[in-house]
Amino acid sequence: MLVDARSLPGNKTIETDVCIVGTGVAGITLSREFIGKGFRVCLLESGGLRPDRAMQSLFWGENIGHPYFPLDTARTCGFGGTSHRWGIRIGDDRLGVRLRPLDEIDFEERDWVPYSGWPFKKSHLDPFYERAQSICQIGPFTYDVKDWEDTEKTPRLAFADGRVKTTIFQFGPRDSFIRDYREEIIRAENITAYVHASVVEIETDKTAQTVTRLRVACLQGKNFRVAAKLYILAMGAIETPRLLLLSNKVQKTGLGNENDLVGRFFMEHPHLWSGTYIPSDPHIARSTALYNIHTVNRIPIMGKLTLSEEVLRSEKLLNYCVSIHPKVLQGRPDIAPSWPVVSWPLLSAAHPKTVPNQPGYQKAASDGIDSLKVLSSAIRCGDVPHDFGKHLRNVITDIDDVSIAAYRKVRRKCVSIFNKFKKSKRNVVFQLDQMSEQAPNPQSRVTLADERDILGRNRVRLDWQMNPLDIHTIVRAQEIIDEELRRAGLGRLQIELHGDTPPSNLEGGWHHMGTTRMHKDPLKGVVDENCKVYGRSNLFIAGPSVFPTSGYANPVLTIVALALRLSGHIKKLME
Repeated sequence: MLVDARSLPGNKTIETDVCIVGTGVAGITLSREFIGKGFRVCLLESGGLRPDRAMQSLFWGENIGHPYFPLDTARTCGFGGTSHRWGIRIGDDRLGVRLRPLDEIDFEERDWVPYSGWPFKKSHLDPFYERAQSICQIGPFTYDVKDWEDTEKTPRLAFADGRVKTTIFQFGPRDSFIRDYREEIIRAENITAYVHASVVEIETDKTAQTVTRLRVACLQGKNFRVAAKLYILAMGAIETPRLLLLSNKVQKTGLGNENDLVGRFFMEHPHLWSGTYIPSDPHIARSTALYNIHTVNRIPIMGKLTLSEEVLRSEKLLNYCVSIHPKVLQGRPDIAPSWPVVSWPLLSAAHPKTVPNQPGYQKAASDGIDSLKVLSSAIRCGDVPHDFGKHLRNVITDIDDVSIAAYRKVRRKCVSIFNKFKKSKRNVVFQLDQMSEQAPNPQSRVTLADERDILGRNRVRLDWQMNPLDIHTIVRAQEIIDEELRRAGLGRLQIELHGDTPPSNLEGGWHHMGTTRMHKDPLKGVVDENCKVYGRSNLFIAGPSVFPTSGYANPVLTIVALALRLSGHIKKLME
């Protein structure tokens, strides 16, 4: 059942058995696991069925650390959560997301990575990963390149030894989470989903050991409460610590924050365009289709380069991968290969932040696109348009439509440029798009700002901090790849990044993790190995905020696997 919370009478208390807060990937996965079970489920979503401008304003916040995206554009308030932002083109007019599990080494306690280590090994999570493959509508649970390459049509780069490897990402569609699974949940007789229902406080007993109710508010001023036996927060790694810190009437430092860990260890995946791969001859350059998005047995996949586990250990590096993207050269003899390029495969997807390729919700031009045209025209004329603030808000709020329109325009331009240079036999090399693990850092954190939103809640303040190991990993990884390319006769890299200081063009991937981390020791984690908040009898957390480390893989598949694992635990408790 679907209920618009704005239609409820004020001061109502809803009684249920399990209450899930948040309808992103974690909340949806949990809800589907509870369909038809012998207990009632209440699902609370702050936004509506799709993102809108008013609800996105609740995500405004401050960035005080390394430059980051405006916080209201880095997340999505609506049923389906940030899956609305999955915008990689995966064929057949579909948009999706790149997927793979974390690696075995990501779960280990590594002596060169402070605060690393999960409460269990990857093998423990593998059965849940395998189920997650089906939920994300991707292929078999294998990411070994030999299971995906065609040695004639899509061979891997033939490195001389095992220091540098090719790994595989699969791509899953977004429609399952923003449409299909939503409809399944709405039809479930034992689940009631409330939209436009923002949780503003977690109420507890006088010892703060048991959650008694959630206080919920609507933008129109109505308030109600939800009383349940068990509560699960599935709001992401920014909103979850925010709510815990706001719930401070009994525990003054915030609920679950006895050891000052709530909000700490915020992690992202550092994304960085830096460096150039220069193949040694045209045959190699034309044999790189594996590293572009293509389908194998109807599953969209893409190869990337990464370092072996042995190299990570011996060099004491974080986990790391890089994708390669062709670039037509002009006037750069310092990086030009010695051979002319006759033809080249154009990539079908670019980096989602540098050339945005987010989903558009409609084919017609949006307010954001119209406002972008106004701003662009004014800038070209050296003028400031009337209602500049309104136009800027339109662009930010309608970022999905703006992004997909920009992507299409850039892609058309790229095709045009490519065709020109194809005829003139210009040189082509590869740009490198790094995506790396970030080391857990207690100084990288989410706290509360002084400013309040329209519901009276303190907004968030994000202080994204990195340490020298994060940048050293990217630099040293390129050096190793360069060494192995030369050794195998495959070409060379031109490395542009040096030192350990984060460059200004380093950005994230909207992958928020770590702020309510999982650990067996309550002095080192917010939740235990079952994702229950330490010191609370009936409060659990689902989603990427419980990750102790991040690896380099997009977090989605791990989010689904952990949600499946948690659902089994909850079902046992409800028997």
